Amino acid sequence: MRHQPDPSQVPFDHSAIAPEDAGEEEGWHRWNLHDKSRYNAAVLGDMQVRVEGRFCRLRMFPEQRHTNLGDNIHGAATLGLIDIALFATLHTLGTGEAGPSVTVELSTQFVGAGDPKRPLDAVSEIVRETGRMLFLRGQVMQGDDVVASYSGIVRKMKPRPQQVGR
Repeated sequence: MRHQPDPSQVPFDHSAIAPEDAGEEEGWHRWNLHDKSRYNAAVLGDMQVRVEGRFCRLRMFPEQRHTNLGDNIHGAATLGLIDIALFATLHTLGTGEAGPSVTVELSTQFVGAGDPKRPLDAVSEIVRETGRMLFLRGQVMQGDDVVASYSGIVRKMKPRPQQVGR
């Protein structure tokens, strides 16, 4: 049984989303930092996450600001989603004991253009988890269309001690 972190100690909102607010789909949760000035919200906007068996699906909703001059989703937006998906996968499928973890490696192959009118999903799975490392792989999808494939390594670090006055 996987350890569930204390919700008051988690820096993000992972609350459940009612199916009527998630396109009538079950099992979605918010995946948003409480601090909206940080990269996730400031750049990518609101995201949702869902566990699908051994996979974690992280969804973003592209906007005009996420497009390139070809009117496709910019590769940097796709890479940002993938990087956040590594940590969503750690927290939903792995031990979740990550503290201020860091991406050590991210390998990405872009195989198709992302359509800014459709949600963009990073679907990840854990290949292996050790005490300090998490090895993952996945695909960025729009429905059945593959936008990118990726693999990544996350270095898990010990949680930071709570600081008084913060």
